[in-house]
Amino acid sequence: MLRDDSSARELPLYSADDPWDAREPATDSDGTDIPDELGSGSEGVPAGSLGENEVIDFITGRPVKQGGKEDVRQQIAKALSVEYSVSVDDMARDFAIPVETGTGGRRGVKKADIAVFVAGSEHSLENLERVVICKPEPKAGRSVTKLRTHEQAGKDLEELELLLSSPQTPRASYGMWTNGVDFFFLHREAARFGANFEPRANWPVETSVGAPVPSAAKMRRGEAAMLKTVFRRCHNYVHGNEGLPKDAAFWQFLYVLFAKIYDEQKVRRTHSTPKFYALPREPFNPAGREAIKIRILELFEDMKRFYSPAFEPRDEITLSARALAFIVGELAAYDLGRTDVDVKGLAYQELVGTNLRGDRGQYFTPKGAVELMVRILDPKEDERVLDPACGTGGFLRETLRHLLNGWKEAEGSAGQPDDESHLLAHQERLDKYAQNNLFGADFDPFLVRASKMSVMLLTGRDCENVFHMDSLAFKHSDLPGAAEAERQIPLGSMDVVMTNPPFGTDIKIEDADILDQYRHGVAQSWARNRETGEVGATLGSRVAAASPEQLFIQRAVEWVRPGGRVGIVLPNGILSNPGPTDYAIRRWILENCWVLASVELPVETFVHEANVNILTSLLFLKRKTDQERRSDPLGGRDYPVFMAVAEKVGIDRRGNKVYKRHPDGSEILQPVTIQQTVIRNGKLVSRPIIRMNKVIDDDLPEIAAAYHEFRARYPEPGSSR
Repeated sequence: MLRDDSSARELPLYSADDPWDAREPATDSDGTDIPDELGSGSEGVPAGSLGENEVIDFITGRPVKQGGKEDVRQQIAKALSVEYSVSVDDMARDFAIPVETGTGGRRGVKKADIAVFVAGSEHSLENLERVVICKPEPKAGRSVTKLRTHEQAGKDLEELELLLSSPQTPRASYGMWTNGVDFFFLHREAARFGANFEPRANWPVETSVGAPVPSAAKMRRGEAAMLKTVFRRCHNYVHGNEGLPKDAAFWQFLYVLFAKIYDEQKVRRTHSTPKFYALPREPFNPAGREAIKIRILELFEDMKRFYSPAFEPRDEITLSARALAFIVGELAAYDLGRTDVDVKGLAYQELVGTNLRGDRGQYFTPKGAVELMVRILDPKEDERVLDPACGTGGFLRETLRHLLNGWKEAEGSAGQPDDESHLLAHQERLDKYAQNNLFGADFDPFLVRASKMSVMLLTGRDCENVFHMDSLAFKHSDLPGAAEAERQIPLGSMDVVMTNPPFGTDIKIEDADILDQYRHGVAQSWARNRETGEVGATLGSRVAAASPEQLFIQRAVEWVRPGGRVGIVLPNGILSNPGPTDYAIRRWILENCWVLASVELPVETFVHEANVNILTSLLFLKRKTDQERRSDPLGGRDYPVFMAVAEKVGIDRRGNKVYKRHPDGSEILQPVTIQQTVIRNGKLVSRPIIRMNKVIDDDLPEIAAAYHEFRARYPEPGSSR
């Protein structure tokens, strides 16, 4: 693959386009001016690059050392910007605060890892509003981390109370303590003697300066890393604190999550009073927790009726009042309806990938492979798409994301969050597409449900197009979704099929009724003639078993119309083994399909995320018409085929990110424009800021781009309709 080793150049850290003021030079917490352009970062390191273990600080735009609490600080700084609409201009790192320590009234100085000031004001003690203390993230153990309560974290919170107690910071009223796993929030309330510190489930978005805040800002749009953290915290609380197994904890959290989604939709639709909320003190006393539980259980019953049959009468929330109060406290501040599809999809994928995949990861296709397949197949808004082995719905979610990105690119808003009008319009289009053109099927009823909910999370509507059935048996399947699937998605009715079927010699298909459907295709008995070396079908013999991936090739091709496109994940053996069975399958493919592309993936693709240590390829096919098959019965016609070998997929075998580097070993940086929405004079104002980010060393996006360049020179073979 191509490597970008071009000389880096210095680039401005901030956009010159500032809609409300002429920007003053930024200063670090020690008062030193921060240059408007990124220099070398350290001696001997090229401009536009990073030294070892460095990262670009989100607040200042300067290189800082990675590791320890710095990783947590970077996550929180970005979340404050994206979720709380705090401008980077109104943040400072390592801000010194005079405090009184000990009983003797001794004075000292403590530093807030992140300080937040009154919007647009000088970074002074008088203007300090909020403080954040960051600690290194604890190492993950084999068992789930049991989350602490405010009472259990009392010793750690003393430091936060100390920072909020300074008499020189009269406006400082909110504090956060976090190590990336535990999050604790305090509110300082003035008392007759000193101050009281009340626990909070979260920070409010409103500032303390009395400026009116638009109603849309009172709930937050989710930022990707933080929403994943929130989902994970909720699941881990149920798993670790309620004693439920991981899969049971997943479903309990999902019930509460969809109660939240339903409540948002109902409020928008009917302008009714929301039920999914927690008053500031409710999560921290028994009566308040019980009030939350009553509201959520009532809401859940309404939601089950609204989303029937996706939810059934037997579905129940069995969580304690304490657990429900924790989850509501985590989720209530988010406006999931206004949160970008990308962000919700990533958070959901993290949750299902961790908790519902099988022992060998057969249920979970890594994100990079999913994105590559969808980008190459490029489904259109008028095309019907099917995944006949959909697992947790990765290809279905990515198809929706791909369409949305295409719409936004056509509108000139690519990479930017939707405003309210575009958000609603896009959700309506996504819902219409999902209801009419997006389909899935799986043998496992729990995965069928997980896929339905993944689509519902993105579209906000019930999804009835994921069928519980055996796709290899299809018409002869006796599972409950087969009859409706035969009506809606008969063979030959799809424009695009994309799938990652289960494969392996230990799960062979031996059912004669299923094999009979493939006996004139890939399930014939084949042998090699000893004299001529040619492979041919053995007359009168029947195979006793076949691997599911072999049968899925034929089934996927049968499901698309002539001219329809197929993408399928396969073990490399089918494409390269010299044995008669694999050779015969390749010949069947050439006789019945045009080969559009073949992309070989490195072992790192599946070994970390899916725990499968196997070499795989993505094979892309186009079904021939009957006329094309008759004119070239042996598939011997020559035509250009795109082929690529991916060497890097952005991670190593342990899942650690891998970045592109200059020849001297320093990490390459590239400018990234972030649309930051902040509150100014009671209004939401959007502006771009530019940050320099490391470049993930991932061949897959480059392969997708190269494929479309290839197709610009060499159009697809065969008929399009």
